[in-house]
Amino acid sequence: MYANNTGQIFETGVYRPPSEGGSNSLLLRFTRNCPWNKCAFCAMYKTEKFELRPVGEIKADIDAMAAVRDELEEISQRHGSRDISREAAVEFLSRHPEYNNSQSFAILFSWLLSGGETVFLQDANTLIMKTHNLVEVLQYLRHRFPTIKRITTYGRSGTLARKKPEELDAIREAGLDRLHIGMESGDDELLKRIRKGVDSEEHIKGGRKAVDAGFEVSEYWMPGLGGEEHSESHARETARVLNEINPHYIRSRPFRPLPGTPMYDEYQEGSFRLLSPGQQLLELRMTVEGLEVTSRVCFDHAGNYWRSRGGSLLFSHDYEGYKFPERKPHVLALIEEGLQYGQQRMPEFLRL
Repeated sequence: MYANNTGQIFETGVYRPPSEGGSNSLLLRFTRNCPWNKCAFCAMYKTEKFELRPVGEIKADIDAMAAVRDELEEISQRHGSRDISREAAVEFLSRHPEYNNSQSFAILFSWLLSGGETVFLQDANTLIMKTHNLVEVLQYLRHRFPTIKRITTYGRSGTLARKKPEELDAIREAGLDRLHIGMESGDDELLKRIRKGVDSEEHIKGGRKAVDAGFEVSEYWMPGLGGEEHSESHARETARVLNEINPHYIRSRPFRPLPGTPMYDEYQEGSFRLLSPGQQLLELRMTVEGLEVTSRVCFDHAGNYWRSRGGSLLFSHDYEGYKFPERKPHVLALIEEGLQYGQQRMPEFLRL
């Protein structure tokens, strides 16, 4: 059994961005859960404790994955295939039945079949690792898997803001390419209310430092997060902060109150008033009108549910989205089409 030094099959977490799933990314856990874990809208890690994984433990997982790859390659070559084959997986699993129900093996095998090019490091804020430790494991991962072309992870604005430029340069040079940052809003009052733990200036500082260090940066914002009360300030301030950062990607993640979160309790009590679908589009129009960026604006999530008059999705869910400023008029035209279509109902799977 190829196991890490905890005696377990290499470890895989639960969460990753949609763009790191559809692209067949390997999921590799560098930390467990979220070191902040106070955001009032988030239910992802509420019952979990944050842990930094030791460098030796991470390396053992990488070695275990590499050993699986090597055996699959050996079996495939023995059967006359230069590339890893599905037949090799059948023989491998007959030798190692402990992998039969392993999600980690399934992810690794799918990744190897796709060419082994992209990796997503879990969990919520890999950059909180000490810089020398992160650099060490990144270099080791690149060494053990030379086919890798891109490594991505989540990062918090506050952590980025506190890192020295030379630290970020070292992390980038060690092989981390892309950062997904949950900005959520640029409205300071709203950021305080949702317990984000940063203000707009930290968002700007962290985002700019990431861009300046050469990372490809995705910033996430949550249309509707301010409800009726903060809709206008949320829209305008979010556009302002995004303009200051000018990230490579801006990704829309419309707000929906989730059971088990403080904001869900506020919604149930009536102190938080959700936007209607039409109000969401009006807020979205205000944000997009205010954007003066060279980013790609993306709606690559099921929460962007609005429909056109013909019944199709209003926005493309493509991971590359719409290039601004060139396609800004097109996105605004789509929003107008959605508004003319009327007060659309949310799909069943998004309703509370």
